[in-house]
Amino acid sequence: MNNIHIPPVVKNLLIINALFFAATYVFQSKGIDLAFYLGAFYFDSPLFKIWQPISYMFMHGGFTHILFNMFALFSFGSVLESRWGAKRFINFYLITGLGALALQWGVQAFEVYQMTGSAINPGAVTIDIARGMASLNISGLSQESGQTLLGIYSGPMVGASGAIFGLLVAFGMLYPNAEMYIMFIPVPVKAKYIIPVYILIELSLGVASFQGDSVAHYAHLGGAILGFILVKLWKDKNTFYDYHE
Repeated sequence: MNNIHIPPVVKNLLIINALFFAATYVFQSKGIDLAFYLGAFYFDSPLFKIWQPISYMFMHGGFTHILFNMFALFSFGSVLESRWGAKRFINFYLITGLGALALQWGVQAFEVYQMTGSAINPGAVTIDIARGMASLNISGLSQESGQTLLGIYSGPMVGASGAIFGLLVAFGMLYPNAEMYIMFIPVPVKAKYIIPVYILIELSLGVASFQGDSVAHYAHLGGAILGFILVKLWKDKNTFYDYHE
């Protein structure tokens, strides 16, 4: 994987993510949390907006979060875009990102249903952005369930990790024997060994800031599943790089 150029879609995604990350800190210094507007809230939350399923992919919760995601986007996305072309690559990236959110919402809806008997409109949920406060008025809930429910309704999901997991799975399927050099490891290691370890690291970082943080990992799983399905559907058997055992 020496001398890989940065193709146009990957380059633009890197730039957009960097701009969103910088804007987050600029607005934060003015007392405005962009995550409340651009992060993806539960679809029944009063804070949910129609643009959030796309905008959440460009928001990140901290430097380590964006560093790992952008490193993976550069390393694996560059190879995949060079193989597939710009149109197929951006479609793959967005579909896996949306799939990550869809599975996350599905798990959240199940949790809400289990606690309240309904996945939508379970009771009065009030959120005051200016004061950073959220409250609910639902009878019969334990304190733990109440906190979990508030976390679902008032906690935005942020990050490109769902799409990144899709890229990791696609690269591992198409180039299992690709030998790569990784920081602090002096010898090349095959992708089929590196990618599972990288996925474990990403899982530990998470893509969301929930109070309970009980189901955020399903977003990663959603991106990985969609990535696997897309590669299988496309039946992409041609190898752009010839790797051997």
